[in-house]
Parts: sequence; structure tokens; C-alpha cells
Amino acid sequence: MKKFDVELCVGLFMILGILCLGYLSIKLGKLEVLGSQGYEVEAVFSNGGGIKSGSTVVIAGVEIGRVKKVSLDDYQALVLMDLPLHVKIQEDAIASIKTRGLIGDKFIEITPGGSEEMIGPGGKIRDTQSAIDFEELISNYVFGKL
Repeated sequence: MKKFDVELCVGLFMILGILCLGYLSIKLGKLEVLGSQGYEVEAVFSNGGGIKSGSTVVIAGVEIGRVKKVSLDDYQALVLMDLPLHVKIQEDAIASIKTRGLIGDKFIEITPGGSEEMIGPGGKIRDTQSAIDFEELISNYVFGKL
């Protein structure tokens, strides 16, 4: 009987440890398991510049959301972003693709506008700025086009 109690306690301890590990993995990885509590906004860029699903969306240096999907729409990059409900984006906001450091990760920075009108769920950010292409800048400099 004693051996059965010890084995039961060890089994319960192992199950509890696995559940805790799963919870920490989801929280630290910022994964959405049961769906997000937010809304989707899209933006169209002439050049996606390396942005991908899971990239961060930032306002004033604060991470507020994630890129949900990147697809091709009429030879342009259509980016679908997932934002929390408490974050409101003005209608004249500007979405820009930026890079952390010289060769770091790409992210989307939203610069708030001054409009009273807000973009609702499923709305579209009209003003966008694509990523800076360093190869093109160097090429233009070398060949004297700047």
C-alpha cells in the first residue's frame, strides 16, 4: 500500500510539472491558444521588406500587437495585424516597417495621427511606409544617383 501512495504522488507531481511547463511556454512565447481578445487591422505596403507572421506591432516603443498574416494582394504586401481592444488607432495613423538595429528583426511601427475618427475592427491603415532597402541605397550611392 505504501508503494502505491508514493507512485501516485510522483505521478501527480509529474503531471503538475508538465502543466506548469506548458503554461510557461505559452506565456513566455506570447502564443494565443484560445484566441485573442482584440481586433484585426490591415495595411498594404509596396514592399513587405522581410516582415513575417508573428512580428511585433509597436506604438511609441511599446509592443501592442502582432502581425497575424502577410499575403500578396495585387503585387503588394497585405499585412493583417492583431491589436488589443483597448488600443485605438486613428484614421490618419501611419504604419511603417522598421528594423531593430542594422540587421535585426523587422517590426511594424504605428505613428498615431491627429484625427478624431478611429479605425474599427477589420479597418485599414491607409498611410504606409515600406522598409528601407539598404542594398538599393548603396547601389544608388555607388552609381551616383543620390
